[in-house]
Amino acid sequence: MHALRSKHFKRSILQDLYTLEHSSINKETSTEGKYVEDDIDSDIPDVLPFNDSTPEVLKPVLSGLSSRWKNWWIRGIFSLTMISLFFFLIYMGPVMLILLVSAIQVKCFQEIISIGHRVYRSYELPWFRTLSWYFLLCVNYFFYGETLADYFATLVQREEMLQFLIRYHRFISFAFYLIGFCMFVLSLVKKHYRLQFYMFGWTHVTLLITVTQSHLVIQNLFEGMIWFIVPISIVICNDIMAYIFGFFFGRTPLIKLSPKKTWEGFIGGFFMTVIFGFLFAYILAQFQYFVCPVEYSSETNSFSTKCEPSEIFRLHYYIVPAYLQPLLGRRTVSMYPFQIHSIALSSFASLIGPFGGFFASGFKRAFKIKDFADTIPGHGGIMDRSDCQYLMATFVHVYIASFIRGPNPSKVLQQLLVLHPEQQLNIYKALRAHLIEKGMTDAALHNQ
Repeated sequence: MHALRSKHFKRSILQDLYTLEHSSINKETSTEGKYVEDDIDSDIPDVLPFNDSTPEVLKPVLSGLSSRWKNWWIRGIFSLTMISLFFFLIYMGPVMLILLVSAIQVKCFQEIISIGHRVYRSYELPWFRTLSWYFLLCVNYFFYGETLADYFATLVQREEMLQFLIRYHRFISFAFYLIGFCMFVLSLVKKHYRLQFYMFGWTHVTLLITVTQSHLVIQNLFEGMIWFIVPISIVICNDIMAYIFGFFFGRTPLIKLSPKKTWEGFIGGFFMTVIFGFLFAYILAQFQYFVCPVEYSSETNSFSTKCEPSEIFRLHYYIVPAYLQPLLGRRTVSMYPFQIHSIALSSFASLIGPFGGFFASGFKRAFKIKDFADTIPGHGGIMDRSDCQYLMATFVHVYIASFIRGPNPSKVLQQLLVLHPEQQLNIYKALRAHLIEKGMTDAALHNQ
């Protein structure tokens, strides 16, 4: 009995020491890291409370509706407004679309950085807000400089200053970044080290999400406006169709991260998006304005979208499988090969694209916020509307590089024109010797 009491006493002492130790650690953590809020999933409500974002001009009209239907009308009105604006900018041309992508990138960066400042209460940190925007400028300078070198070679060739900037572009970009890095190290303040490194990492992850993906969107645009318009449109279509099907028919929850998402909306959105993408691709594939690569013309000092359409934008005839011939009433059908590619794009936008939204939902729940911002009534912030678009842009870029893009003679020629005359002559001699080895005569080369 005495041994049992002794054993019980020792266990009690150990438990008290364990409790005291962890209490001390928690107290220390709460003192040193007092800016980091508790992040326990069980404290996060399954459904975040409804926030009435009704614009003042619409409140008298929608005052008698329930919150569910009020949100339906607000989302619908502003969705149509954004779609109309999007097609107006398409009409204005590639420059306006590039400016649109840049503006969205800056706004998304601002929304995510603002969440970091609010969650970690980092407003009083020295230089931090300034450094965040400085790093944004540095990364944009790097990516837009790369774009300038790739797609504006004729313009660069005319301007001596641009030649210097392009030649040493990466070194200059790295030097700018090093200045920001050193400023960050010099700004470190005692008792705030952990918080400052939290926000340093937050800034760089935000740059990776927004700036890098925006650069891919612009690269897709230069491949042809159809590679920019169709992916964006099918993501918008999927978002709208999934919302409509989920609103009217949704019964089965899809994922806990987004309680309002349903299997009915997910499946209905998939089929409607594939149909929409197939038909929309057929319409756009008929116009050079959409299918030709966007190239800078030094003669007109503007962008040009004229070319001989590639094979995927020319009508092909396909034999219909025997079991479908009675249904269609024909043995062959004509379509553009791009329509087949649109099925792959639509499938990704419908099946994988929503995971960009789920990722954003998890992020928002982690920090107990409903939306990234309240920029667009009924929709939230710009980032709330761009989460799936960034994932889609990466897929389109990879898809083009893997299955579409081939050697580009015009791009090779632009790179050759930047070289010195002696280098161009050496390349000419090497190419001439290669063609003669292939069997072409000097006379044939002269006629060509």
